[in-house]
Amino acid sequence: MARGRVLVTGASSGIGEATARRLVEEGFEVIATARREARLAELARQIGCQYFAADLTDPQSVASLVASVQEGGALTGLVNNAGGALGADPVAGGKLDDWARMYEMNVLATLRLTQALLPQMREHGGDIVFVTSTAAHETYKGGGGYTAAKHAELMIAQTLRIELVGEPVRLIEVAPGMVKTPEFSLNRLGSEKAAEDVYAGVAEPLLAEDIADVIAWTLTRPRHVNIDSVTVRPVAQANSWTVARVPEADAAPLPRTALADIE
Repeated sequence: MARGRVLVTGASSGIGEATARRLVEEGFEVIATARREARLAELARQIGCQYFAADLTDPQSVASLVASVQEGGALTGLVNNAGGALGADPVAGGKLDDWARMYEMNVLATLRLTQALLPQMREHGGDIVFVTSTAAHETYKGGGGYTAAKHAELMIAQTLRIELVGEPVRLIEVAPGMVKTPEFSLNRLGSEKAAEDVYAGVAEPLLAEDIADVIAWTLTRPRHVNIDSVTVRPVAQANSWTVARVPEADAAPLPRTALADIE
């Protein structure tokens, strides 16, 4: 029998994909979701998970996802990983459309899916993991829109933990720092060069597999143990704006030295 039945969002790449792979290895039955169906299909072929393509910013798409998932029985876990960042503008020049889109991706999409699946978890028990970011706990130059969204996402988890105390639902936050993934910085900054510059001189940023390892650990603790919040950074990073870089990188500082790839 499977160890549990878990829905992983944002599973077409990065942390979501790595988490789906790791949970299958741990014996979970995994349903992977993201917008890109072709990538999900290939992931399913490789690891034997189930998948359902959905846009979590679209209420009707979420309703279809939830209906499909519930046909297969009750979930034991939800990994809210989908989200993202757009731009690195200062607050004074921040693009309202970018801020609104980040709020939609990181907060409302997470809320929408969590609300839809919460009733059956309150009845049967389950775990909800929120993959936030160190941006949910601090801020940095050029990060106002993203940190605002991630702070708001964290409030969902923290408020639910109070509202559901005594019920059989564990609320878990995993907050990654600098993680080198193929798409996060590229989507945020818009060019391969800018994305690579984020990691310049950092010998060992975290990888998606490192975060997947932590997520799997939180889900496999004894049922009476709730891992409220885990912050995960590479050794080379002290906070969002303090990152150790090799001398070659220090000789040519980045335009925004504070900006790290904060998932």
